[in-house]
Amino acid sequence: MVDDEKALNRTGFIHVAFSVGSKEKVDELTAKLKDDGYEIVSGPRTTGDGYYESCVVAMEGNQIEITI
Repeated sequence: MVDDEKALNRTGFIHVAFSVGSKEKVDELTAKLKDDGYEIVSGPRTTGDGYYESCVVAMEGNQIEITI
């Protein structure tokens, strides 16, 4: 089977979010994932609509959002 390169903005299942409870935990988990070699595509940051989050590219090119 061939698994073609996937664009971050595409149709289908591309994103899942997990709430970790605090800004500090968002920062800690993001740093750990970065240290483990995962690509951080945004954040940690406060978004325009007021959410504190970061986004990491994980399995099969899907984005994992880590939020409060």
